[in-house]
Parts: sequence; C-alpha cells; structure tokens
Amino acid sequence: MDLDAVRTFVTAAETGRLQDAATTLSVTQQAVSKRVAALEKELAVRLFTRTPRGVRLTIDGQAFLPHARALLDTAERAMASVRPGSRALRVDVIGRRLGPAALLRGFHRACPQVELDVVTLFDAKEAVAAIRSGTIDASFRAVTVPARRLPDGIAAARVHDEPVQLLTGPQHALATARAVTPAQLAGHRIWMPGLVAGTEWAAYYDEFATEFGLTIEATGPDFGTDPLLDTIADSPQLATLVGEQTRMVWPTDQDLRRITLRDPVPVYPHSLIWRSDNPHPALARLRTYLDSAGPGRPDAETWAPHWAR
Repeated sequence: MDLDAVRTFVTAAETGRLQDAATTLSVTQQAVSKRVAALEKELAVRLFTRTPRGVRLTIDGQAFLPHARALLDTAERAMASVRPGSRALRVDVIGRRLGPAALLRGFHRACPQVELDVVTLFDAKEAVAAIRSGTIDASFRAVTVPARRLPDGIAAARVHDEPVQLLTGPQHALATARAVTPAQLAGHRIWMPGLVAGTEWAAYYDEFATEFGLTIEATGPDFGTDPLLDTIADSPQLATLVGEQTRMVWPTDQDLRRITLRDPVPVYPHSLIWRSDNPHPALARLRTYLDSAGPGRPDAETWAPHWAR
C-alpha cells in the first residue's frame, strides 16, 4: 500500500478540504485527488463524499481512518528504529568474563547515555561476516591477518594488549611463585579445553606454545569456566592460562593462584573491527574512547605473535 496515498487520505480527512491537504503536504490539489483516487481504487471503496465545502468521510472512510493512522505510526517507528544513533550500538565480545567485555564496561561507565547491545559470537570469522552483513556494528577480536588482507570495507585497530597469566591450584609446583617466565612453563601441563582449531585464540596459543617450548593440552570437552576451575584447584599437575582482566570468582577453599608471567610478558592483542562506512555516532564515540585509553601495553618487555607485531 502506497504510504504517500495513505498520508494524503489522513491529511484530507483531518483538514476536510483537498486544497488544504495539498497545502499541508506541499503538493498540488491535483496530486491529492490522484492519490486519494488511487487509494480508493486499491481498496475498492469510496473514502470521501465531495461537498461544496470540501470532503466528508464515508462510512468506509471512517472505518479506514484509524487503521490508516496506525499504518503511518508504524512506518514512522520503523524508520526511527534505523536512523543513525536511534538504536543501540551492537558490539560483539568474545566472552562476557573476558578482557573485551571489561573494555566495553569502561566505555559504558564513561558514556552511560550510549545504549549498548552486547552479543557473543563464536570466532573472528563469524564476527567479520556479521559486521559485513550489518548484524553487528563492531567486534573485539584478535586479528591474525594484516589489515590489507581484511575484506573490503572492513577496518580494524589494535586497542588493547592484555597480559596473560598462569592459573594454578594450591598444590601445583609453581603455586607459591610470585612470577614466572614463559620459558619456566616448559614441562608443565597447561590445560585449555576451550581451544578450538582455526580460531584466533587457538592461533595465539599455538604460537605461544611454539615460541616457549610448551605443550598446551586441549583434550576433553569444554564444560565452561566453573568445571575448569574445579579441576585446576584439585590438580597438582594441571594449570591453565587466562587473561589478566578475565573475571573469575571461586570458593575460598579452592585457593587458586593467579601468577604473573614476565620476561617477557605475553600479551593477547585485542583489536576493534568495524565497517568503515558505518554511520552510527556511538561507534565513533567508542573508537575515540579506546584511542584515548591507549593499548594498555605493560611497561616491561612483551611478547605477541608475529601477526600482531
């Protein structure tokens, strides 16, 4: 149904004169008459009775008027929902307990008036596809390829280097250390059941293991964070690796230890990915906030994979 014709009908009904409707809509009276006639033809009913003083709604016109107004209201709401800045900024984070979620929480504290819609997609490939299709506005991910190899129209900027830490139970051989070097992890069993081949985080830890002579086990099903912590807490052999900003809460009787890695400090390189033609004003504000916050690199010597250097 032609919304211009519906709008013309409503305006004519409210003014009672086709000439007054034409003035209100900034069109000619002939255009108003044609629109009304076309709508009457589509509906197969007469909407107006012409009188010397203007037009008067027929019974069918009276029945149609509230629905016509509802159509215009719905159309306005539909258009408003996609106007730049009128909808929430939709951002993907790899996990709600992980570093990128902390970055987004910081942005929300700094700009509480910006409405956010936070989602979690599986990996960078899925995130980039969602950005290209317009399903999301941006994503925090490690980018394993040079910027020039990203799909056309996709931009990325490295926004945060998050130190990686060792997590052990109280019986582990390294549990009492205040800090260890990545090389000291050689020979210890590092268990990370969440590693999935082909993902950006698997690419990071694969190169990390190769660089420092480690063996990272990804065996067994991934039941989530709490079962992982239960296993680590009870094991004198198993440890795992976590981001410094990963939020974890465990019972006091587990006595888990987060141990700093240094000389060098391994950092996980988080980037923001977005479509370069995305006009959402909150996206520009997010980028400005991240630029002002800086990449957060530690003062000490750091290590990152070759694709992030």
